[in-house]
Amino acid sequence: MNVLIISKSDIHGGAAIASYRLMNALRSEGENARMLVSEKRSDNPNVIQVGSKFNNQWNFYRERGEIFLHNRLSREYLFDVSIANTGISVTEIDEFRDADVIHLHWINQGMLSIKEIDKILQSGKKIVWTMHDMWPFTGICHHAGNCNHYETDCGMCPYLKNPSEKDLSNYIFKKKKRVYSKENITFVACSEWLKILAEKSPLSEGHKIIAIPNPIDTDLYKPMDKLSVRRKLNLPIDKKLLLFAAAKASDPRKGTDYLVNASKLIAADNKDKFLFLIVGNQGAEIAERLSIPSLCMGYVDSHSMPEVYNAADVYITPSLQENLPNTIMEAMSSGTPCVGFNIGGIPEMISHKLTGYVAEYKNTEDLANGIDWTLFEADSEALEQNSREKVLISYEQSIIATLYKNIYEE
Repeated sequence: MNVLIISKSDIHGGAAIASYRLMNALRSEGENARMLVSEKRSDNPNVIQVGSKFNNQWNFYRERGEIFLHNRLSREYLFDVSIANTGISVTEIDEFRDADVIHLHWINQGMLSIKEIDKILQSGKKIVWTMHDMWPFTGICHHAGNCNHYETDCGMCPYLKNPSEKDLSNYIFKKKKRVYSKENITFVACSEWLKILAEKSPLSEGHKIIAIPNPIDTDLYKPMDKLSVRRKLNLPIDKKLLLFAAAKASDPRKGTDYLVNASKLIAADNKDKFLFLIVGNQGAEIAERLSIPSLCMGYVDSHSMPEVYNAADVYITPSLQENLPNTIMEAMSSGTPCVGFNIGGIPEMISHKLTGYVAEYKNTEDLANGIDWTLFEADSEALEQNSREKVLISYEQSIIATLYKNIYEE
């Protein structure tokens, strides 16, 4: 079966990485899966870049520019919303014509317009759309937060400077509804949490919605000898190593303020026995605020990251908005217990006090308690084994590929 995965990028960003892993998993299971992107960063020959660099940048800036103007020249929510007013034409490409299944993933920021999505739906191909955030079933936002207006028809959008019942979110919502009503879509949520939210939106009415998690290569992300890895990476063997990773470590949605405040509580108990590892761009901004010693490791590629996970005693994800974080899956697959807030798909991944600790949402003290429990009270060997076992059962790539193959064949 010819499967064409369409994504903004292949390996830049969590959603892109997840879709790239799915392509590789499908190919390992004998499917002829390829990937169409506007931003190619890998050297994989099965990833096809479409659109010229100039046109792709123009599409990106045109959409951001319209949002910027609509919001009275404010940058506050510039990347919290997308309107898909422009994008690349893909339906005339050979790879599209040859495909039996069109599998959409994260297609925002100038990749696909709503008009192009309409053309894709009317192509007669089987359409599967994996939702990595809420945008496919809201008007314009990627994460609705406390807003539930998407359960009717949007409007009065909290991300707009001049909200009204007939505002931009309402207009885009109705535009999507007209397009979605023309053909059947199989929506796939990466978590049960997102599936439940999607079922509340009128945009999903008449369409199938199921939940399938993202896949991971458990042969790449696997347990290693902790002492050997630390010596290789020149990391101390006599300290508790705490790990935080994000593509943009300074992003406030990653909950860094709570991480900083939790470090103050941890530091009260002899801060010299800890070392914080920070992976990601702009990590120095966090390191300066932490109350315990830290090491900024910058960007670490996927082939080196398993060693970093294995070097750590705990992985911490204080994110305030999450679906199904790749980093938690990677850490658990490496046998590293995780601590995170009770939000989104995180509690589906971290089994409380079995594979890590699920802290009360936005509760700094409980986050610190979770870190302390994981490091000093829990049976570390049991946590490591439980973490690895859960990934092998729930996220191993051949299992996920088979679930998707069953959808394609329906």
